[in-house]
Amino acid sequence: MTDPNLPTPYDLLGGEAAVRALAARFYDLMESSPQAVELRAMHARDLGPMREKLADFLSGWLGGPPRYLERADRKCMTQVHANYAIGARERDQWLGCMREALGTLDAPADIVRLVDAALVRVATALQNA
Repeated sequence: MTDPNLPTPYDLLGGEAAVRALAARFYDLMESSPQAVELRAMHARDLGPMREKLADFLSGWLGGPPRYLERADRKCMTQVHANYAIGARERDQWLGCMREALGTLDAPADIVRLVDAALVRVATALQNA
Protein backbone atom coordinates (compact mmCIF):
# COMPACT_ATOMS: atom_id res chain seq x y z
CA MET A 1 0.00 0.00 0.00
CA THR A 2 1.17 3.51 -0.67
CA ASP A 3 0.52 6.55 1.45
CA PRO A 4 -1.85 8.85 -0.48
CA ASN A 5 -0.21 11.83 1.22
CA LEU A 6 3.21 11.10 -0.28
CA PRO A 7 4.09 12.65 -3.64
CA THR A 8 4.06 10.29 -6.61
CA PRO A 9 6.66 10.18 -9.39
CA TYR A 10 4.08 12.15 -11.41
CA ASP A 11 4.16 14.90 -8.77
CA LEU A 12 7.93 14.82 -8.37
CA LEU A 13 8.53 15.13 -12.11
CA GLY A 14 6.34 18.22 -12.26
CA GLY A 15 2.79 17.00 -12.81
CA GLU A 16 0.64 17.40 -15.89
CA ALA A 17 2.76 19.97 -17.69
CA ALA A 18 5.95 17.96 -17.21
CA VAL A 19 4.39 14.69 -18.36
CA ARG A 20 2.96 16.34 -21.48
CA ALA A 21 6.35 17.95 -22.16
CA LEU A 22 8.06 14.57 -21.69
CA ALA A 23 5.80 12.87 -24.24
CA ALA A 24 6.15 15.73 -26.72
CA ARG A 25 9.93 15.85 -26.37
CA PHE A 26 10.16 12.06 -26.74
CA TYR A 27 8.36 12.17 -30.08
CA ASP A 28 10.33 15.22 -31.23
CA LEU A 29 13.53 13.27 -30.58
CA MET A 30 12.23 10.09 -32.17
CA GLU A 31 11.23 12.04 -35.26
CA SER A 32 14.55 13.83 -35.65
CA SER A 33 17.18 11.39 -34.39
CA PRO A 34 19.15 9.44 -36.98
CA GLN A 35 19.71 6.88 -34.20
CA ALA A 36 15.95 6.16 -34.02
CA VAL A 37 15.23 5.38 -37.68
CA GLU A 38 13.83 1.88 -37.06
CA LEU A 39 11.74 3.12 -34.16
CA ARG A 40 10.31 5.99 -36.20
CA ALA A 41 9.43 3.62 -39.05
CA MET A 42 7.13 1.70 -36.70
CA HIS A 43 4.92 4.74 -36.19
CA ALA A 44 2.30 6.49 -38.30
CA ARG A 45 3.25 9.59 -40.24
CA ASP A 46 1.14 11.79 -37.94
CA LEU A 47 2.51 11.48 -34.40
CA GLY A 48 -0.10 13.83 -32.91
CA PRO A 49 -2.42 11.09 -31.64
CA MET A 50 0.53 9.12 -30.23
CA ARG A 51 1.82 12.16 -28.34
CA GLU A 52 -1.54 12.44 -26.63
CA LYS A 53 -1.80 8.70 -25.89
CA LEU A 54 1.71 8.51 -24.47
CA ALA A 55 1.11 11.52 -22.23
CA ASP A 56 -2.14 9.98 -21.02
CA PHE A 57 -0.46 6.63 -20.39
CA LEU A 58 2.48 8.17 -18.55
CA SER A 59 0.14 10.22 -16.39
CA GLY A 60 -1.44 7.15 -14.79
CA TRP A 61 1.70 5.02 -14.92
CA LEU A 62 3.58 7.64 -12.92
CA GLY A 63 0.83 7.89 -10.30
CA GLY A 64 -1.14 10.82 -11.67
CA PRO A 65 -4.64 10.88 -13.12
CA PRO A 66 -5.45 7.62 -14.97
CA ARG A 67 -6.16 9.37 -18.25
CA TYR A 68 -5.24 6.44 -20.49
CA LEU A 69 -7.57 4.09 -18.63
CA GLU A 70 -10.37 6.59 -19.16
CA ARG A 71 -9.88 6.62 -22.94
CA ALA A 72 -12.40 4.76 -25.09
CA ASP A 73 -9.54 3.71 -27.41
CA ARG A 74 -7.28 2.31 -24.67
CA LYS A 75 -5.57 -1.03 -25.23
CA CYS A 76 -3.16 -3.24 -23.34
CA MET A 77 0.40 -2.08 -24.03
CA THR A 78 1.66 -5.57 -24.84
CA GLN A 79 -1.24 -6.08 -27.23
CA VAL A 80 -0.57 -2.78 -29.00
CA HIS A 81 3.10 -3.58 -29.49
CA ALA A 82 2.71 -7.29 -30.35
CA ASN A 83 2.35 -6.53 -34.08
CA TYR A 84 5.81 -4.96 -34.24
CA ALA A 85 9.14 -6.76 -34.16
CA ILE A 86 10.72 -5.13 -31.12
CA GLY A 87 14.23 -6.31 -30.49
CA ALA A 88 17.12 -4.93 -28.48
CA ARG A 89 17.86 -2.31 -31.14
CA GLU A 90 14.34 -0.87 -31.11
CA ARG A 91 14.20 -1.07 -27.32
CA ASP A 92 17.46 0.84 -27.06
CA GLN A 93 16.30 3.46 -29.55
CA TRP A 94 13.11 3.98 -27.51
CA LEU A 95 15.06 4.18 -24.28
CA GLY A 96 17.58 6.58 -25.81
CA CYS A 97 14.86 9.02 -26.88
CA MET A 98 12.99 8.63 -23.60
CA ARG A 99 16.13 9.15 -21.52
CA GLU A 100 17.06 12.26 -23.44
CA ALA A 101 13.52 13.60 -23.06
CA LEU A 102 13.49 12.75 -19.36
CA GLY A 103 16.77 14.61 -18.97
CA THR A 104 15.15 17.82 -20.19
CA LEU A 105 12.76 17.94 -17.22
CA ASP A 106 13.63 20.03 -14.22
CA ALA A 107 13.28 17.11 -11.82
CA PRO A 108 15.40 15.74 -8.98
CA ALA A 109 18.11 13.33 -10.17
CA ASP A 110 16.96 10.57 -7.83
CA ILE A 111 13.43 10.57 -9.26
CA VAL A 112 14.81 10.62 -12.81
CA ARG A 113 16.91 7.54 -11.97
CA LEU A 114 13.88 5.81 -10.44
CA VAL A 115 11.71 6.51 -13.48
CA ASP A 116 14.52 5.49 -15.84
CA ALA A 117 14.88 2.12 -14.11
CA ALA A 118 11.13 1.53 -14.43
CA LEU A 119 11.21 2.54 -18.11
CA VAL A 120 13.95 -0.03 -18.74
CA ARG A 121 11.70 -2.72 -17.28
CA VAL A 122 8.76 -1.64 -19.44
CA ALA A 123 10.81 -1.43 -22.62
CA THR A 124 12.36 -4.82 -21.97
CA ALA A 125 8.95 -6.37 -21.29
CA LEU A 126 7.71 -5.17 -24.70
CA GLN A 127 10.56 -6.88 -26.56
CA ASN A 128 9.26 -9.71 -28.70
CA ALA A 129 11.94 -10.29 -31.31
